[in-house]
Amino acid sequence: MSDAPRIFGHLPDGDAVSAVTLRAGAAEMTVITLGAAVQSLLLPDRDGMIDDIVLGHDDLAGYVAHRKNFGATVGRVANRIAGGRFSLDGQEYALPQNNGTNTLHGGPMGFDRLNWRITTLEDASVTLQVDSPDGDQGFPGNVTAQVEYTLTQEAEGTVLDIRYHATTDAPTPLAMTHHSYFALVGHGALAERPDSALDYVLTVPADRYLPTDESQIPIGPAPVGATPFDFREGRRCSTAMRAGALSGYDHCLCLTEGRAILYDPTSGRRMRLSTDQKGLQVYTSNHFDGTVVGKGRVYQPHDAICMEPQAWPNAVNMDPNICPCDVIVRPDKPYEARITLTFDTE
Repeated sequence: MSDAPRIFGHLPDGDAVSAVTLRAGAAEMTVITLGAAVQSLLLPDRDGMIDDIVLGHDDLAGYVAHRKNFGATVGRVANRIAGGRFSLDGQEYALPQNNGTNTLHGGPMGFDRLNWRITTLEDASVTLQVDSPDGDQGFPGNVTAQVEYTLTQEAEGTVLDIRYHATTDAPTPLAMTHHSYFALVGHGALAERPDSALDYVLTVPADRYLPTDESQIPIGPAPVGATPFDFREGRRCSTAMRAGALSGYDHCLCLTEGRAILYDPTSGRRMRLSTDQKGLQVYTSNHFDGTVVGKGRVYQPHDAICMEPQAWPNAVNMDPNICPCDVIVRPDKPYEARITLTFDTE
């Protein structure tokens, strides 16, 4: 079931940001129109205790002050575009550079910073839409993008289905994703469990990953064998990090199959992910520095993990013989993408 939209707050220009809540069994999810973002997701642990499992803010001011993409719909193009440049149909395009010399998550005013509008609200689902004009953040084409969230209780668990659809009147790159920070231990337990996300067990059927240069641009796929990026049999992120192999994950795994599992042995909460995307960006919240106050807590590094199904980073500039992701949409070729998250306990 769903509640009627309510006012979550007002942006500095006076525009109202709305919130809507969906319920299914014991689960409850709130979506806000700013960034078409999941603001909260309440689920039981193995003992039936309900807690919020995503990071975010209790009020709009936090979302305006901090661009951490909490629960947001990211676009036009998720992740990084090298040098903020690409070529399409013989024309060069220059984009705002908001991550060193690169363009990250669609630019400084990407989809996560836009106030979407609710177009459809049903018992189990909400659809939001945003219009991105030609030239927005340097991208060509007038784009209309939609995201539909559906929350249901099924035999296999609580299912959150996320569907993306977008149309354009001119060729343009488009590659969206969902950017929730998952804290399966439960928001209320974060203070007692520093670095808790590093002890989640992550399983990903990916034979390759994308090593990056110093600006986090992929340099081409490489085998995961004998690296910290081999999650094929399931492992804790802490295994590699506490051995000093790396300080945190912010890497794309090249999915052999469109699925992954994230499991917290302490709470028993498990998230099974399925998608039609070719990559999975795994980010272990490395950059929280004590300045971001979330829902009653100053967030710390490794409080949560982002699991971002998406096209490969910088796919628009990669050799198509290497990268399997075609991120160009055209008037006769709309954009479609799917992410399904199934939550249960064991």
